[in-house]
Amino acid sequence: MAKTDILLETGTNELEILEFYIDMPATETGPAERCHFGVNVAKVMQVIESPNLVHPESAEHPCFLGTIPLRNHILPVLDLATWLGLEKDDQKYDIVIVTEFSQTVSGFQVSGVTEIHRVGWGQVLSPDKFMSSFNDSCIIGIVEREDRFIQLLDLESILADLDPTLGGNIDETSAVATEAYAALVCDDSPTIRAMLDKILTTANFRHTIVQNGDEARKTLQQIKQIAHDEKRPVKDYVEIVISDIEMPLMDGFSLTKWIREDEDFKDTPVILYSSIITKELKHKGESVGANDQVSKPDLHLLPEKAIKLIEGNSA
Repeated sequence: MAKTDILLETGTNELEILEFYIDMPATETGPAERCHFGVNVAKVMQVIESPNLVHPESAEHPCFLGTIPLRNHILPVLDLATWLGLEKDDQKYDIVIVTEFSQTVSGFQVSGVTEIHRVGWGQVLSPDKFMSSFNDSCIIGIVEREDRFIQLLDLESILADLDPTLGGNIDETSAVATEAYAALVCDDSPTIRAMLDKILTTANFRHTIVQNGDEARKTLQQIKQIAHDEKRPVKDYVEIVISDIEMPLMDGFSLTKWIREDEDFKDTPVILYSSIITKELKHKGESVGANDQVSKPDLHLLPEKAIKLIEGNSA
């Protein structure tokens, strides 16, 4: 399976997800069960048959199954069921989903794949409304499909759990602001929000962090009302917006498009970031008016880029 070009019409608040599943065996307390998951198609390089790797005893994490050669890569293969704490049914033919994001190529072993769905972020339900049999910190949303729920996985948080350096060296900020600039930040991942909070605090930013683009839009509307009531410019309350691209309810592209169409915020600098930003995808952010774009492995560069945009905007 090759990557498809998601969000052909940038700003439509849509994405394509690859649905896959993990089969769990029957137990004394219940029947066999199939758990359905999804991942952004833009992160998928291809789907291959599992080479039937066996977890090496010397591996630090029980989900690590070894490495395999693929094209010009030697990629690690992770047993997704083991990481999620699920007991997977033994099958002769498992599947490996090969992904590429955050400048990293990895394989995730699952029971099988079903199909690709094109959905609007507005259809993605909040995971906190559902009960789960495992730690759901890696679940960014739920998509309802007929007789099943598809749980969208935050693969970045999984890899960050195994390798904390994937977000860059957040202990060494790229710059420190001479005055406390006000930033609005939005990301649906608890892992990334904690990382951004540390980066921006170290860089002397006053920042508010929300969980998705729709929450950011509502926050900006509240700021606009306060600014109007106090007869002050909105930049007294927010000087830059820093946003993830993939988020439930409203993605970063749609948020940026809304900002550029709003009379009060149209000149507010916006930085978009994502684990899937490539040269081919950067034109999407540019088309909705993003001032800059950053790959998630380079999040430590955000303060320097934000300071330059804010100071350039006020010159």
